[in-house]
Amino acid sequence: MAGTLRLLFLLLLCWLGLSQAVQAQATTAQADIVLGRAAFPVNEYFTISFRLRGAPLERYSPFPDIEGFKKSSKSSTTTTRIVGGQSTTELSITQRYAAYAEGTFELKPFTMTVNGLAVQSVGATLQVGPQQAAPTGPAAGSGAVQGLGLLDKLFGKPKPQDYVEPRDNAFLALVPDKTTIYVGEGVHLGLYFYLTPSDQGLLSFYDFGGQLPKIVQLLRRRTAWEEPFDEQEIVPETVTAGGKTYLRYRLYEAQYYPLNAQPLVFPEVALQMIKYKVAKTPEAGLDNRMESFKTYRSVARTIAVKPLPPHPLRDLVPVGTYQLREAIDRTTFRTGQAFTYSFVVEGEGNLAALAAPVPLLPAGLEVYGPDTELGITRQAGRVGGSKWFRYRLIARQPGVLALDSVFSLVVFNPTTSRYDTLRAGVRPVVKGASPAATAFNTHPDDQFYQEVLNTADNTVQRLDVYKDTHRYANYILLALAVLAAFGWWRSGR
Repeated sequence: MAGTLRLLFLLLLCWLGLSQAVQAQATTAQADIVLGRAAFPVNEYFTISFRLRGAPLERYSPFPDIEGFKKSSKSSTTTTRIVGGQSTTELSITQRYAAYAEGTFELKPFTMTVNGLAVQSVGATLQVGPQQAAPTGPAAGSGAVQGLGLLDKLFGKPKPQDYVEPRDNAFLALVPDKTTIYVGEGVHLGLYFYLTPSDQGLLSFYDFGGQLPKIVQLLRRRTAWEEPFDEQEIVPETVTAGGKTYLRYRLYEAQYYPLNAQPLVFPEVALQMIKYKVAKTPEAGLDNRMESFKTYRSVARTIAVKPLPPHPLRDLVPVGTYQLREAIDRTTFRTGQAFTYSFVVEGEGNLAALAAPVPLLPAGLEVYGPDTELGITRQAGRVGGSKWFRYRLIARQPGVLALDSVFSLVVFNPTTSRYDTLRAGVRPVVKGASPAATAFNTHPDDQFYQEVLNTADNTVQRLDVYKDTHRYANYILLALAVLAAFGWWRSGR
């Protein structure tokens, strides 16, 4: 009996610890909704975004539908900040909406679920004005896109019938945007399912959530850095291939950055779909369809990888189309004063793996840091963003501080096949310290010490000047001790 009670007590403690851990994880995650401008021209997009902080994205509910608008593309942005060794990440996913016409529209209050968190929006009144430039909205006829294949049986179990399997024009494809790349250069790979509009009633997705992890596992390469796109909704987009119109479903996409010169070989992947057979003799009141399965396979793809041209730092050079943007809190200051300098790398490339530039310190300069902030945007098959390196500097010598000799970063541009150097361009001026600050760094509001320091005698004193003071202090303490002893003796009598 005692052993059973002890076991029940241990199980209770484990359950309480697990529930507290789940609650702690739930409280760390935060999400909110951000709406775009409420007034905009008809040829611009309205946007709805949600931001997630404190947890990786696991799932989210679909974005709301807006009457008078059609959903367009989506984009995701990940911002990572590293300050004092502490890392925080914020993910933002944005849905774009294209208005069909000018006018006033109502976005009703709605609720989205992000990682199980219910996030609410009060809605807005949207004012769509006349266009200001050439239309950039969705292609004509794209508003007629419907969902793919309904599975419901309208009138119960069908009667025995003879069925035939119609021919379809659907196919599964792995589509890279390049066939040859350099080591470190990104290649976008998309897995798409194509079908003609007439095939919509014949095909439907089957257990896609269960098939996707196996497909992704086959596409991952040990010799490449993978940046997946944060897309979960599978919606069709109208494309033209070979003079024929297709509905294209984006199933998975990622950016791959090869780590060495080995080719990137992506094997064929398979996707099982529900395909309906149709009755030879349709009958009124029956579904006239029967479910069957068909497996579609993609063609394997190989991406050739070229080594970088010879360079002393070839194995350490980041690859991408980068440019430098700088920031400094001020351009003129005094010696001993700390200031902040930001070395910002922007463009397309593997920013997550981009290392901070190593400063070359001249005499009289101290550099601390950096703190790092990474912002990555994945949109339209491209990955780009910016990476901030914030340094704190203290100059000990006056003069012009040439930061171009302190901060630089060698990069390889795959577009031009050349090495470039991103070099600092700001040249702050360092002045000498003020006379008061040279003697003692006082607070500017402390008037007493300012006056004392400004009027203090600066005559050179002997090194043993304080020995006499020490001797006189000992005499005074001895006299006080004698006086105290005499008083105690008189009081005792």
